[in-house]
Amino acid sequence: MLTTAGPPPSPPLLLLLILLLITSPPPSNSLSFSQFQTLFSLSHSLMTRVANLRASRGDLSGSDRARLIAAKLKRATGLGFWGAMWSVGWDYVRNYSWRDFTASFEVRGAVSDLNELLRALNELTRMESPAERVEWVSRNYKNALRVSRSLLQRLLQVFGQSGPLREVVETVQKEVVEGELLRDCLELGNDDLKGLIQIFKDIALQFSSNPDRSHDL
Repeated sequence: MLTTAGPPPSPPLLLLLILLLITSPPPSNSLSFSQFQTLFSLSHSLMTRVANLRASRGDLSGSDRARLIAAKLKRATGLGFWGAMWSVGWDYVRNYSWRDFTASFEVRGAVSDLNELLRALNELTRMESPAERVEWVSRNYKNALRVSRSLLQRLLQVFGQSGPLREVVETVQKEVVEGELLRDCLELGNDDLKGLIQIFKDIALQFSSNPDRSHDL
C-alpha cells in the first residue's frame, strides 16, 4: 500500500517557501516583509496624491484611474497583502525563478536608470519652494521621462511572460506615457517617489552582478 508523506503545506508555509526562493541572493541583500509592505504603502500614498492633484485641475478621468490603482494598492496593504504576495511569488517561481539574472543586461541597465532617477529626485527634493520645483520640473522633465521609459522597457524585457509582474509594469508604463504620471509625481515633490525608486533599486541589486552599493545616494 502506498502511503502519503503527510498533508500538503498550508498556504502561509507555501508563501514562505516561495519568498525564500525569491530572496535567494545573500541574506544581507534580501528584502524583508516590512520592505514589501513599505513598497505597497508608498505606492498607495503616491497614487492617492496623484488622484487628488489630477482632480484639482479638472482631470477627472485621470483622477479616477489613479484612484482605482490606489484602491487596489490599499487592499494589498491590508488583509489582501498575503494574497498579493502569493500571486506575485507564484508568478516569479513559475516564470522567472529558472532564469539567471546575474549577468542580465536589462537588470544592470535598470540599476543604472534607477541611479539616474535617484540623482534627479535628490536634486528636486532640495528645492525649497513650489516655484523652484515647477522650474526644475520644466527643465528636467524630458530627461526624467526618457530615463523612466528606458527603465520600464527594460522591465518589460525582464518580465516577458504574462502575469502580475508584467501587468504592473504595463500599467505603470501606460500611465507614464499616456497619462503623464511621472510629471504628476515630480510636481508633487514629496519623498514617496524617491522611496519607491530606492526600493526598486534594492530589488534590482539583488539580481545584479555588481553588489557594490557605494553609489547609493
